[in-house]
Amino acid sequence: MSALARWCYRHRFVVITAWVGLLIGLAVLSQAVRTTYDNSLTLPGTDSGNAQELLLRSAPAQAGDSDQIVWQVSQGSVTDPAIEQRVSAMLARVSHLPEVASVAGPYLPGGTVRISPDGRTAYATLSFTGQADILDHADVIRVIATVTAAREPGLAVELGGKAIAGAEETPASNASLIGIVAAAVILLIVFGSLLATALPIVTAVAGVGSGLLLMAPLSHLTPVNGIAPILGALIGLGVGVDYALFVVTRHRRGLRSGLDPEQSAVQALNTSGRAVLFAGGTVCIALLGLLTVGLRFIDGLAVPAAITVVCTVVAAVTLLPALFGVLGLRVLSRRQRRGLRAGGPGQAESGGGMWARWSRIVPRFPAVLASLGLAVMLVVSAPVLHLRLGFADASNDPTSTHTYQSYALLAEGFGPGFNGPLVLVARARSAADLAALGRLDRALTTVPGVAAVETAPAHSTPGAGPTIEVIQVLPTTAPEDPATSALIHRLRGTVVPRATHGTTLQVYVGGLTATFVDFAAVTSAKLPWLLTTIMGFSFLLLVLAFRSLLIPAITAVLNLLAAAASFGVLTAFFQWGWGTRAFGLGAASPVEGYLPELVLAVLFGLSMDYQVFLVSRMAEEWSHTRDNARSVLAGVTDTARVITAAAVIMIAVFTAFVFTGQRDIAEFGVGLAAAVALDAFVLRTVLVPAVMYLCGRANWWLPRWLDRHLPHLAIEPPAQEQPTHLPGPALV
Repeated sequence: MSALARWCYRHRFVVITAWVGLLIGLAVLSQAVRTTYDNSLTLPGTDSGNAQELLLRSAPAQAGDSDQIVWQVSQGSVTDPAIEQRVSAMLARVSHLPEVASVAGPYLPGGTVRISPDGRTAYATLSFTGQADILDHADVIRVIATVTAAREPGLAVELGGKAIAGAEETPASNASLIGIVAAAVILLIVFGSLLATALPIVTAVAGVGSGLLLMAPLSHLTPVNGIAPILGALIGLGVGVDYALFVVTRHRRGLRSGLDPEQSAVQALNTSGRAVLFAGGTVCIALLGLLTVGLRFIDGLAVPAAITVVCTVVAAVTLLPALFGVLGLRVLSRRQRRGLRAGGPGQAESGGGMWARWSRIVPRFPAVLASLGLAVMLVVSAPVLHLRLGFADASNDPTSTHTYQSYALLAEGFGPGFNGPLVLVARARSAADLAALGRLDRALTTVPGVAAVETAPAHSTPGAGPTIEVIQVLPTTAPEDPATSALIHRLRGTVVPRATHGTTLQVYVGGLTATFVDFAAVTSAKLPWLLTTIMGFSFLLLVLAFRSLLIPAITAVLNLLAAAASFGVLTAFFQWGWGTRAFGLGAASPVEGYLPELVLAVLFGLSMDYQVFLVSRMAEEWSHTRDNARSVLAGVTDTARVITAAAVIMIAVFTAFVFTGQRDIAEFGVGLAAAVALDAFVLRTVLVPAVMYLCGRANWWLPRWLDRHLPHLAIEPPAQEQPTHLPGPALV
C-alpha cells in the first residue's frame, strides 16, 4: 500500500485527471448504451412460476403485464350514455397505443361483471405486450396521459398496476442529495475544516458515481434490477464516506504528530487504507453471497451493489492520497495548524476526551455493561418473533399517485380483493380434463374468501394441442392480508387437488399476489444457507486477520444480534405500523419478502467494517504490549470517536432514503439505519470492549498447529513498514 500511496501522492494531478476522465468516459458510455433493467420476478419450480411459464408458451398475449383503468362517477351510473361514450372512446384510443396488447372493458358483451353493484364504479383490464420490467416508461406514460385526458367534473379516472407504478417511481437523486448534505454537516462538526469535510464527500461521490455509471454497460452482460441504482447509491454513499473518513482521520492524526504531509499520507493508506481494503472486501463477499439464493431478481441487486462498493474502495485508496497532496497541511483546521506551529508535534495524542474517559469506565464494570448491552439488544430484537414476510400493496403508495387512487376506487366499488386477483392457469388434454375444469370453475365460486370468478379461454384450437384456460379469482380481502395468503394455500392444497383428482388436468395458481407469496417462501427457505455462507467467510477472514478464534466467534454472535435487532425495528416500524404514518409510508403491512437477504448481506458487511477498525487498533496495541486491558482501552480510545461519527453519517444517509416515497427502499433505509445505530453505540462501544476485557488473553489465542497451517492476512503493515509507535493511553 505504501508504494501505491506514494505514487498517487507524487502524481496527484495525473490521478485526479484520470478520475475526471474516467467519470466523463463512463457518462458518455452510459448514454450511448443505455441501461436495460431486468425486474423479472421468475420463480422456477413454484406454482406462480409454472403459471407464468405456461402463459408465455401457450398464450403470450396474456402473459404480459395486466393493469387496470378505473373510473367512478359522483352521480348517476357509469352506464349513462354520455359517460359510456366518453370512456369507450378513451379505451379505443388506448388500445391502439404502442405496447398495449388489449383493453377489455365493461361495455363489451359479458363485461358487466366489471361494473360495481352500485353502478358508480367500473374498470377495464389493460394488457401490455410484455412484463412491466421490460416496458418503455415513455410508452406507459403515454397511456397514462391518454387515460387521464378523459377526466371531467364528476368523472374520476385512474390507473393501477405494476407497469403504472414503475412509471411513477421517483428518482433517488433527491435522497442522495439529502444524504450528502447531512454527511457534510456531520463531517464539518467532526473536522472543523471545510477542506477536510470535502475530502470524504468528493471521494464518495467519485466512487458512487463511477459505480452507478457502470450499471449501463453491466446491464448488457448480466441482469441489473431497476432498484439497483437506488440500492447502489444508498450503500455506496454510506460506505464511501465512512471509508474516506477513516483514512482522512488517520492522515490528520499523522500530521498533528509531526509527520510531513507525504509521510502522513503514506502511513494513513498503509494502516487505515489496508483496513478499508479488508472491510470493503467483506462487504463485497457478503453481497456476492446473495448469489447462493439463486434468484435472478436478487442477483440483479447484489452484483451492481458489490461493484459500487469496489469503486468506492478504489477511490479511497487512489483519489484520497492525490487530494492529500494537493491540500497539504490545509487538511487540518486553522486552529490545529496554529497549534502545530506553536506547540510542535504530538498534538494528536492527548489521551483525553469523552471516549478516553469511557474506555477507563469499561474495565471497572465489564460484567454490568455487557449485561446491559445484551439486554438492550434482546429487547429491540423481540418483535422479530412476529415478523411476517410478504409485500405492501398499492394502498401504501403515496396518496397522490395513480396507483393509490386506483386502489381506493376499486376497493370502494368492488372490495379490496379486486386489487390483487389470483390467476389460475389450467392445461386440459382430454375430455375428462375439461370436465374436471368445469367442476373446478363451480367449486371456486363456493370457496370461502372468493368474491368472484372470471373465466376466459386463452387457447383452445381443436386438434392444435392442449386447451389452456385462464381463471381469474378475486379474493374478498386485500392482497397483503394474511387471509389472502391463506386462500392461496387453500386453493393449492385442497380445492385444486380435489377437483383434478384422477385426471391429467394441470392447474397452477399464479398472479402477482401469489408470486409474492411464493417469493417469500423461497427466500425464507434459502435464508439459512445465506447466513451460513456469509458467517463462514466472515469467520475465516477474521481468523486469518487477527490469529484468534474467540474474536471471530464474538463477532459472529454480535452480528446475529444486530441482524435480529434490525428486523425487530422493521417489524415494529412497518408491520405493526409504529412509524409508517409519520413518514407517509401507508398503513401497517408485511415486510418485503426479498428484504431479509439484502439487509443481512449489507449488515454483515458493515458490522465487519466497524469490528475490523476497532479490533485492528486493539491488535496493534497487543502486538506491542501483550497487555489485553491496555489493548482494549487503546482500541476504544482511538477508534470510538471516528466509528460513532461514521455511524452517524451512515444513519443520516440511510434515513434520507426513507423520503423516496418507495416503501421497499424505505424499509431498507430504516433497517440499516437502526442496525448501524445499535452496532456503533451498543455493540462496538459497549458490548465488544466489555466482553473482550472479561475474556482477557483468551481473545488472542490460536492453537499453534493451526497458526502454522493458516495463511497470513495482515491488516496492519509488515514490521519494517510500521510507523513509529506512539504512546497509547495509560490505564488508570
